Order: sequence, then structure tokens, then C-alpha cells
Amino acid sequence: MFQYVDVLICGSGSAGICAATWLARQGISCKILEKSNGPMRMGQADGVQCRTVEVFESFGLSEKLLSSAYHVLEVAFWSADATGELVRTRRTADTQPGLSHQPHLILNQAHINGFLLNDMRSNGLSVDYGYTVKSVHVESTPSDHTNGTTHASNGSTKNDDVYPVAVTTEKDGVEEIIKAKYALGSDGAHSNVRKSLGYKMIGDSTDSVWGVMDIYPRTNFPDIRKKATIHSNSGNLLIIPREGDSLVRFYIELPHGTEAKSVKLSELHKAAKSIFAPFTLEIAETFWWSAYSIGQRLVDHFHRDHRVFLAGDACHTHSPKAGQGMNVSLQDGYNIGWKLAAVLKGRAHTELLETYNSERQKVAAELIDFDRQWSKLFSSSSNGKTAEDFPEQFIKAGRYTAGLTAKYNDSIITSSNRSQQEVATGLTVGMRFPSAQVVRFCDAKAMQLVRALPADGRWRIVVFAGDIRTPRSSERLNKLATYLSSENGPAQRFAMPNEDVDSFIEPLLVLSGDRTQIEQDQIPSYFSPVNGKWRMRDLLKTFIDDNSYNSGHGHAYEKYGVSVEEGAIVIVRPDHYVSLITTLDDFAAIGDFFEGFALATK
Repeated sequence: MFQYVDVLICGSGSAGICAATWLARQGISCKILEKSNGPMRMGQADGVQCRTVEVFESFGLSEKLLSSAYHVLEVAFWSADATGELVRTRRTADTQPGLSHQPHLILNQAHINGFLLNDMRSNGLSVDYGYTVKSVHVESTPSDHTNGTTHASNGSTKNDDVYPVAVTTEKDGVEEIIKAKYALGSDGAHSNVRKSLGYKMIGDSTDSVWGVMDIYPRTNFPDIRKKATIHSNSGNLLIIPREGDSLVRFYIELPHGTEAKSVKLSELHKAAKSIFAPFTLEIAETFWWSAYSIGQRLVDHFHRDHRVFLAGDACHTHSPKAGQGMNVSLQDGYNIGWKLAAVLKGRAHTELLETYNSERQKVAAELIDFDRQWSKLFSSSSNGKTAEDFPEQFIKAGRYTAGLTAKYNDSIITSSNRSQQEVATGLTVGMRFPSAQVVRFCDAKAMQLVRALPADGRWRIVVFAGDIRTPRSSERLNKLATYLSSENGPAQRFAMPNEDVDSFIEPLLVLSGDRTQIEQDQIPSYFSPVNGKWRMRDLLKTFIDDNSYNSGHGHAYEKYGVSVEEGAIVIVRPDHYVSLITTLDDFAAIGDFFEGFALATK
């Protein structure tokens, strides 16, 4: 007797539970298997890059994250002077101002995962612990990928061929086969899913060994509560303050020839004290420690027949010092989760799933290349790089370490070739849609624009219409609204029967000018549709780039590089990446874009 489920997730790490958060919110039948006997208690990862905080913001979970974490605001660089004395050479912002409205944070992975697990549970999904994956097979590749098959809890079904993925699992010595439409292998660096598929990790390790320890230090070193790098004549060390007021993580370069498995805690203590000299360092307590050799590996295939996907450490591994592992893994899950939901709900063609491989494999390859260079930068034998070079190289890498450099190539959901990039020069097709402060028109509330783009599976058509007090801008906006709301417009063509017109494609309007000189009846009604349980007009979709009462002016048009006179249209994906940029008059580009992947209902 089989169990049947639409999506089976193997592994409850960052990638798996982020995908599961999407699926649970979208009402998709999902099951999560985890080989351990309970939730993570103490994860090794702790760096939460700006982009990951933005992801949590889209789920409505950023406030919990921000209030619990250490905020990394400044980096201090220390190195030995000509006499061997340890001196501070520079301070700089950890993330250069303007890159993101969210900060870089430090918080243990167990807490981070806990926020997602709690959100999943609130949507009726929990993890099944104690399951080991024994094998994974894709038995067939039928065309029906949707969520329409009826099946009973006892495993009987009339459409077994719709569930081509067969996963054999074991718990307490009892084997069970679970059949799924799709499976996600997010079961870590030693992934059983990957091994069962016969895929291999390609790459190598270096001779460089680093120790890592979370400690409670007693020291007169002045930057112990800042992120800091130390290049001394005795070795290199990276300081990462942890959440709370006292805990600190040290990454310590160990002598050439050291074997990770032979490292003792006493050796880490001795090395740290030597690097800190002449500052004093006493270690009151060591909370956790480990040693590792640096290696970068990438799986040779990311999927099997676009039915089984690999994510996170199951497909890419690297050193921990840049704080990328948990973040890139989580964003793998963020990428695949909404796509699986869209296909299973009959919103999109199955080709949408092919973009997971093309997008995230590119990101993973870039991560491996970056990590090789980053690891060399920290090393004492760094190919001619000196301690004086280090701050500049560190700052140049800031956009990457903030998680803001991913750029997806053209596909059915990313269209730079059809875009007119020049009408929004502050945005880039294929990259994440950055936020800017705007003022909500209906209530004068200053807010970040991305707060109007929650992770609910909807696409957004963001219209920058300029100052509609001018006849030309008003006329262009009205013509656009007429098209978008027509039967041939994307909102009507792709809306399901008996659902709100903005349930798949939501319009957002960003105006410019003095909001006190504009009235609601000057704004086309398409941007305030009647929807929801109470069938009320939704007035929360219109914003204006203007002064606010308490937060100043956001200068959104300037930040996005949009002319007030010409305006722009930006299509934004459910995961906040820019799909298309075009003019207010290019109706065909909008329609053709959605026709390329969405399933029409009319």
C-alpha cells in the first residue's frame, strides 16, 4: 500500500523548509521527511544575508528575525604593522548603504529554521522525523502535473501514473513507499536522494584547514562586538559576534599540514591567543567548536526529468566563512517552491519547472567560483594578496556577500530581450526587485514598496505612471488600465473562474507628485478592484513617490531610474525577481510575456 502526495521533500534543512513554506501557504499536498529524530537544536550556519532577510520579509517573518538577531553594521580590519604590532587599519560599513533596506544579521540556524517550521505548522504542515530515504525512482513522465487527482488516505487511486516518483523510506526498521508527483532532495551534503539518482559532486578540497568555535571571551580587544578580521604574524582570524550580548564566533586559520580530524580544542585556544597578542584573551567557556578543510563541490545534475530536484547542500558545498551556505540553500527552496505550486495549481505550464535548473545551477556555479577566491583572500598564502589589499577586496565583494548579485538568464519568465531597460535604469531584468520608500495613497502611510509584494504566489505588474495631473500621463494610464482590465488583458485571461481578478496578477500603481493634489477618482478603478470576502474596493494598491509625515521622501523614481515624464512598467515574479521592463504603451509585450508560460482560463 502506497502513500500519495503531490510534493515529497526529503530533508528539513533550509532549502526544504523554505520550499515547504511556499507549498503550505498555497495549499499544496506536501510531506517532509527528516532522518534525524527531531528539529535542529544547534546549526553550524549563522550568517543571514540581506537578501535572506528580504525573503523572510516577503513571508511576513522579518520582524521576528530582526528582533532576535545580532545586526552586523560595521567591519573592522586589523593587521600587523612593520614592528609586528596589531593595529586597526580601517573601518567600513558591512553592507554598503543603499544596497538593501534590510541589514546583515547573525542568528543560529536552528532559530532561523524554527521561524519557518512554525509558519508551516500554522498552515497545516509539519515534519515527519526518523525517516531514512533508501531509494528514489522516476517511473514515468506523464503530462498531467496538476493538483486535480483524487486519492484516498489508504493509498487507493485511479491515476497512479500521475505520481511517477517512487521514494522508498525506512523508519524503525519498516520500509514504506511514498509516491509523489514531485520530490525535492534537500537532505544535505551526504544526500541519499542524490546518491540514489547516481549523481556525483564534482570538485576538490584544499590543504587549508580552519577551526571554528563559539566562545565567551574575556578580552581587552576593542572590536570584539564587531565583525572583524585580524591578519597577524601568527595567523588569520575572523570574528563574528553572535546573537545575545556575549557569544562570539572565531574562524581561525590553522598551520599548513594540519588535518581537520586531528585538531584539538586546546590548539584552537592557543592559536586564537597568539593571533590576538598583545591583546589579552581568556576563554570563559567554549559553547561549540569544529575544524574543517576547505572544499568546493557542485553536483553534476540538478534534477531528474524535472520531477526530482536537488537543493541546498545536496547540490553545492563550500567553505562557511562568507556566510553563503544556508542563504543560498534557502533561496534554492524559495525559487522552486512557488514554481511547484504554480504548476500544481494549474497556473503555469510545466516548462516553468525547467527554469529552476537554469537559474539555480548558475547561482551555484557562481557561488563555487566566489568561494574559491574568498577562501584565498583569507589565507596567509593568498597568491600575493597582502593584508593591505584585504579591506578593498572585502568591500568589493560586499554586494555578493549580501546576496544581491544573482542574475537569471532569459527564459519563459525572464525577458531582457523584449524589455526596454532604458526606461528603468535602476532595475535589471533577471535581478531582484529592490525596495524604495513610497507613501500609500489611501492613508498617507510611508512604507517600503516590497511590503506590497508578499510571498503569496501572485505576479505583480508595477506601473510607474508619473504625475497624472498632466494630461499625457493621465491619458496613458487610462489606456493601460483599459487594456489590463479587458477580456484580452492578462488579468482576465489568466484568472480562474469565481476568483478575484487580482488573484494571479496584481496591479500596483506608483505615482509621482504632490499626493494632496490628486483625488481617488483620478485613478483608474482597475487599481482599486472590488475583491475579498466583503466585496470591498481594495485601496491598498496605489502609492506615490512623495514626502511623508515622519520618514522624509523616498525618491523611488530616482532610485529605480524611472523618468516622471515617461514612466515605466515592471513585471515582478512571485519571488521578487524582475521579469520584464517596458513602456506604458507596450501592451503587446505584457500580453506576450504572460502567454509564454501561464495557462489561460478564457
